[in-house]
Parts: sequence; C-alpha cells; structure tokens
Amino acid sequence: MGRAALLAALCLCLRWVPAPCAAPADEAEKNFEGIESKFSLRTAAEPDEDLCYLVPGQVETLAHCNFNHTSKTFVVIHGWTVTGMYESWVPKLVDALYKREPDSNVIVVDWLSRAQQHYPVSAAYTKLVGKDVAMFIDWMEEEIKYPLNNVHLLGYSLGAHAAGIAGSLTKKKVNRITGLDPAGPTFEYADAPTRLSPDDADFVDVLHTYTRGSPDRSIGIQKPVGHVDIYPNGGGFQPGCNLGEALRLIAEKGFADVDQLVKCSHERSIHLFIDSLLYEEKPSMAYRCTTKEAFEKGLCLSCRKNRCNNLGYKVNRVRTKRNSKMYLKTRAQMPYKVFHYQVKIHFFGKTNTTKTNQPFQISLYGTLDESENIAFTLPEVSSNKTFSFLIYTEVDIGDLLMLKLQWDKDTFFSWSDWWTPFTFNIQRVRVKSGETQKKVVFCSRDGISRLSKGEEAAIFVKCMEQPVNRKRGGAKKASKENSAHESA
Repeated sequence: MGRAALLAALCLCLRWVPAPCAAPADEAEKNFEGIESKFSLRTAAEPDEDLCYLVPGQVETLAHCNFNHTSKTFVVIHGWTVTGMYESWVPKLVDALYKREPDSNVIVVDWLSRAQQHYPVSAAYTKLVGKDVAMFIDWMEEEIKYPLNNVHLLGYSLGAHAAGIAGSLTKKKVNRITGLDPAGPTFEYADAPTRLSPDDADFVDVLHTYTRGSPDRSIGIQKPVGHVDIYPNGGGFQPGCNLGEALRLIAEKGFADVDQLVKCSHERSIHLFIDSLLYEEKPSMAYRCTTKEAFEKGLCLSCRKNRCNNLGYKVNRVRTKRNSKMYLKTRAQMPYKVFHYQVKIHFFGKTNTTKTNQPFQISLYGTLDESENIAFTLPEVSSNKTFSFLIYTEVDIGDLLMLKLQWDKDTFFSWSDWWTPFTFNIQRVRVKSGETQKKVVFCSRDGISRLSKGEEAAIFVKCMEQPVNRKRGGAKKASKENSAHESA
C-alpha cells in the first residue's frame, strides 16, 4: 500500500513539471534583451517614416507590421553618421526597392546611437550590430520558418561590414549581401570574420566608389571583398564630385554642407544601386580587368566567359575561385549608364615621331544618334605604332556608320609645333562596342587620311568589306594583350 501511494505521489509531481518547450513568453523575450538595434518595417506609402518595428521575441509584431511571409526581404543597414540621424539616401533606397519589388518587405536597421560615436568606436560596434541582425534573422527563420533564400542584406560603409558579420553568424546562409562602398579605415587589413567577405552569403557583390589615398586611409575599402567587385570610374572620384562641384555647393549653401563633397563619391555607390532598381531596361555594364589602367586603354571590353556583368540589382551571380575586379564608366547623374567603345588606330609616319599627352576629339555617328567632340588624351603617340584607348558616349547611337577624328592644338604655345608641323597618316580605325560586342572597321574615304595637329578632322566611313582579323605581327600581339588583361 505504501509503494502504491509513493508511485501516485511521483506521478502527480511529474504532471506539474513544466515541459522545456513551454517556456513563458517573457522568458523567450529575455533571450533577445541584449539587442539594441531596432528593425523598422517601412512602407511604400511612407518610405521615410519608422511607423512599425519588428521586435525579436515578439511574434505578434510580424502580423502587426503586416510582414509578408511569402515575399523577399531587404534589410538596409546604414553607416557612420555625424548627426545621429538618417541620411537622405535611406528613404530613396526604400522607395526604389518597393518600386522594383512591390510585395517585398524593406526593413531598415536603426543603430544610430552606436553609429554617431567617434569613428573607431562606431567601427568596433559593427560586430554587435552584426550580431543583432543575425539574431533577428535566425529568429524569423525559427519562429515562422522564413526562408533565408529570400533575404538580401544591403549595407553602406560601416553597414556593409555589419551585414557581413551578420551573414557569418546566421545559422543558415542568407541569399545575398550587397556592399555599398564598404568602409576602409580599420577594415582594409582586417581578417575576414570581422569584415565583409565572400563567405558571408551565397552571393556577395560590392560597389567601390571612393577608394582614394593609401590603404586603410581610403574612405572606401580598396581590396575586393566579394564574389564580384565593381569599381565605377576606377573607384576614385565620381563624376560630379570634383572641386568645381564643391565650389558650386559652397557658393549655394555655404560651408554647412561641405561634408556632402566627402560623401558624394562614397554615397554614389547607393545611387548607382538605386539607378539599377529604377532603370530595369538599361542596366549599366561592367567589365573584368586586371587594372584600371588596362581598362582605360579599352583592352577589357569582352563578355566571353562571364567577363562582363550588370551593375546592381540584376547582377549575374558569378562565383569564381578568386575575387574579380570589374570596371565601368558612368554619367554624373541618373541614369548613370554609358556606352563603352575600344578604339584602335595605327599611326603611319615617314619619320620617327613621338609626342606625349596629346589632346584629341572623336565624333561617332550611328543609326540612332550621334555623339560629337568626345575629348580624350593619348599619353603617347608614335609613328608606325598602334594605340588603343577607351571612349564612351552618354547616348545609344545604335550601329556605327561614320567617325571623325581631330588632333587638337596644345593649350599652351609650343615652338616645336610652330616650326615642325606634325602629321600622321591613318588608313583604318577599328572600333569595338562593349555593350553589343560588335566590331567595326572604318576606312578613309580617300584610301588614306592625313591627320595634322590643329587642322581639320579626318573622316572615316564604315568599310564596304570588313577585313578578316589577321593573327600575324601586331594584330596577334594586340590580341594576346587584350586576353591577358581580361582574364584577371
């Protein structure tokens, strides 16, 4: 009888032992008490307002904020801030994301209190912000089985490294991280776990728009840190962000907004991505190249074996064994797309002549439009040598029909030019379009054209019969040079 009573008492006790999965709601919330970052689910109607926050541990906030469980989610992470407030690009990016993906969720991560400290302090905080974001993403995946294949992190400056750390800490990999000019100082030589790296997501693409100066002093990180790293305009100063623009800004608004000049090139990465969202039919094309100097010679306009790619949202997800650097030119304002051309000219001369830093103008005429007086400078021009250079147009001129080439006078007076007029003979001009990959050969209407410094332009028309590319001599050498620079 005593044994039966003991068993009955034991069973009664076991009934009151709480099951491990039945932890109270407030206990679940305590697991997220350390998260300081806030997660604002913004709306298409009011992209500049934080109207509703998703709170890890409080599943009801998902329904309250109308989180769409079946659509993709963009997580936007801002960078360092002097003012402690959001910068004007945030609502612009939110708005563009909703215009491109109307059913998506656009979440803005608020870490403003940590981001407005002295730069080294805020840079160190990226580890905690990354941890916050990772915990938030893991919570969504565990709580509502939200697929991480639908998650795209977009981080600007310090926010890019926070996104990378978040991606490295999630239990499952997120689909994509886009780094928008990731910060350089304290990160240029940092180990991969403490900065953005290709291992942080299934695919990592990066835009580098302000990589000037010595490494680690450059505002934007200089080395490639993704699967695809794109350096618009070489990654240095961007068009429209020069000294003249700075003086205009100071004249209009005073020194109060002079920080906009510093941010101009750095922030261009964001506006290039916004451009890719808004101008879906006209993606900007970037080209793989070993160096920006080779790109400036037009040696890298190949699309063979994934050597060209779209900039921004519709980038082709190419993962290579090593980081690939890609380059392109852009306009100064939206839409940023331009059209790239490689031009190759052989300068014939009876005497050996070499000139340096020579100014030229070229005009292109096509089936759709024309682009006249495109100025460029050749570092060297020598008789009986072939030179290659890059030019670009801001309009789509269609299939090329004719071109004009002019050799300008120097801006300063030269006695040697006065006494010895320089002239080269040109038979053909070869042009390759980066965007269409078409090659066109132009011939002189007179069989051979004389190009004299400071004289009228030489005119070339599309040859009636396009000659077959020869693989001997200079042509073979040029072909090898192009391939070497492209296969970076």
